[in-house]
Amino acid sequence: MSTDGAKPRPSGGHPRPDGAAYPPPPPPPPPGAEVLGDSTGDTGSVRAAKATARGVAGFARVTGRASRATVRTARKAAGAQGAERSGLNRLIELHAANAAGDSAFAIALAGTVFFAGATSGQRGPVLLFLGLTMVPFAVVAPLIGPFLDRFSHGRRWAIGATFALRAFLCWVLAGTLTDGSPWFYVAALGVLVSSKAYGVAKAAAVPRLLPHEITLVKANGRVALSGVVGACVSAPLAGLAYWIGPEWACRYAFLVFTVGTIAAILLPRQVDSSSGEESIDAPRAAADSRRGSGLPPQVAFALRANCGPRLLSGFLTMFMTFVLATEPLDGWESKTKSTLLVGLVVGAAGLGNTIGIVVASLVRKINPAVMVVVALLADIAALVVATIFYGLLPLVVLGLTVGLMQYLAKVSLDSTIQSGVPVRAHASAFAKGDTTLQLAWVIGGFLGVILSYPAVNGVGLAFAAVLLTAWAVFVLRSAPSRRGRAQADRPVPA
Repeated sequence: MSTDGAKPRPSGGHPRPDGAAYPPPPPPPPPGAEVLGDSTGDTGSVRAAKATARGVAGFARVTGRASRATVRTARKAAGAQGAERSGLNRLIELHAANAAGDSAFAIALAGTVFFAGATSGQRGPVLLFLGLTMVPFAVVAPLIGPFLDRFSHGRRWAIGATFALRAFLCWVLAGTLTDGSPWFYVAALGVLVSSKAYGVAKAAAVPRLLPHEITLVKANGRVALSGVVGACVSAPLAGLAYWIGPEWACRYAFLVFTVGTIAAILLPRQVDSSSGEESIDAPRAAADSRRGSGLPPQVAFALRANCGPRLLSGFLTMFMTFVLATEPLDGWESKTKSTLLVGLVVGAAGLGNTIGIVVASLVRKINPAVMVVVALLADIAALVVATIFYGLLPLVVLGLTVGLMQYLAKVSLDSTIQSGVPVRAHASAFAKGDTTLQLAWVIGGFLGVILSYPAVNGVGLAFAAVLLTAWAVFVLRSAPSRRGRAQADRPVPA
């Protein structure tokens, strides 16, 4: 009985109270027949579609919340220890965008002359590739560095210009990747030059945004760590675009660089600040003229010390690539295993570089003058061990050490330039330093290729150990005096 007191409806054709007969009930479905509808008239396929839509919507909500939480966490980490107050977090986020765009550009050019030569296993294309890597630095050092120094009151626009130019050239590249146009080489080299110019301008901007809570080494490490994160996030997206077509990877890079252009222009005004420049130029300019050098002694010393790890990095990359591919270790003779062997040794260097970035961004303090010497001596020790106990483990340890020490030495050099060079000369100093280090890497790479021939590869590591030891002796003998270091340790006004 219903709750309102109404009588239940009789079945069949019994008359209603008014004398009329109730309509007969619908016939039951035949045995085995599928019920296609429900009380709302929806079919089973419609219900399945709705359930799928609800599942997709739920997944999208969960993914969206996770993405927003990740972004909030990353931005909170970028703004920690006063970085949000000083504006350094904006530069950290911008560098992540820069690395994301550069990784997409590199993926778009996979298989072209810029990368095919380095992985072809033939020494001629590899030597050509090494020569091509020097072209951007040949432009950066004599031209872009001094230009950025004169443009110091518009650093935001200078950084934004490097993004805008890369965005335009990536759009041009998207139309030249498959048709063999000569503009491909012009556009690709333009992107490389712009990327190096960004690195110089970014390094010159870090001291302007440095909070009091952290050191220059740590600030540089945090900026570099954001680049690793940006590249790791962007690489899968760029790879998906490359799977559709190489030109789509270029278009994706165009979008990233376009966003970076806007973010660069919106950097804090402190980036353009020139406070303190005149007060630090006058006393040091006279000292520099007496020395007859464009770099202060402690910066020149750090640069010379950095040349050792950088040369060993180029040597190890090229030497191990050829030697382990043609004369692998015992038990690694098959082609698949020899390729894996090369990946273990060279990949260990990449892992060491990443560890160096993490260490520099987390440690409380690193003494740059000491670190550059420690890096050089650690590389020599690992190289001697790998020479005497030639095998998989010593080679992997060598690669890990080379990658780790190369980054720690470089970040120490950057902080030395930022604190020891007049502000208006930062861009030129960074351009000169980057060019010198790239030249050291190329020289090491050339030596690695030459010494990888079967007739001489047995003495390759020993030769590198002797060469690096001799360089260390030269560097240590040229160390600046304690008085010079004390004068150089005076901080640059922010």
